[in-house]
Amino acid sequence: MGDVRAISNHGWLRRPISRLAASYIRLVYRSGDWRTINGEVPDWFWDRGKPFLTAFWHGRLLMMPCCWRQGVPNRVLVSEHGEGPLITDLIGHFGLGNVRGSTTEGGATAVRTMVKAIKRGACATITPDGPHGPAMRAAEGIISVARMSGVPILPISFSAVNCVRLKGWDRLVLPRLFTRGVIIWGRPIHVRRRASRDEVRAARDALEFQLRAITAQADRICGQSAPVAPEPLPEIWDRPFGQELPIAQEALIGQDSPLAQED
Repeated sequence: MGDVRAISNHGWLRRPISRLAASYIRLVYRSGDWRTINGEVPDWFWDRGKPFLTAFWHGRLLMMPCCWRQGVPNRVLVSEHGEGPLITDLIGHFGLGNVRGSTTEGGATAVRTMVKAIKRGACATITPDGPHGPAMRAAEGIISVARMSGVPILPISFSAVNCVRLKGWDRLVLPRLFTRGVIIWGRPIHVRRRASRDEVRAARDALEFQLRAITAQADRICGQSAPVAPEPLPEIWDRPFGQELPIAQEALIGQDSPLAQED
């Protein structure tokens, strides 16, 4: 992490490295055999010009720029510290915008900025376990943005047959060239503007449940025999996981979304 911060803080070093990283990600995608599952879900929104929020685990961020439809505006929430400047430069090579800040650390300004961007027609992206973890545990910041903006959250994840898992807190997945891989979109999660505290927590549970499920599914498809397990919950989150999931999965699927009538 210290090396990444050193690179991120020096523009003369950060800019060429971000270009190399972007080139590598494109080459991984173009040289490999990648397939998408449930791609009709984002297509439904893109084809109708309907904005939405995208959510993926921090450890699965590398291939996400290749999942996005070109020409559709997307504002990605990026930390102001650590690797934030490097990620900002990197996603810029894919035509993605950014909002600097956090939804958890005094991030009211960042939340307002994202909501304004969404109301102007842009999509937005948040890693619900970023920027510092715990890994694969969703914080409620993205739920607040969904509630205030009135748009659904679409979970997404990926895995690869030939990849390296780095040793950082997020166990970042780094696919190798010429690998086979899979990208999986989840079900839309809607949050009412006047959602109660219980509904907000239910939506958070539903998002975490889906992200964990599609990540495990992607790992199984790619033959990853030891999927990364979520970190233990902090003490303040120590409660039975998923106790409100039946409410979340039944009540938070929008009536006009492409999967509303699936069940």
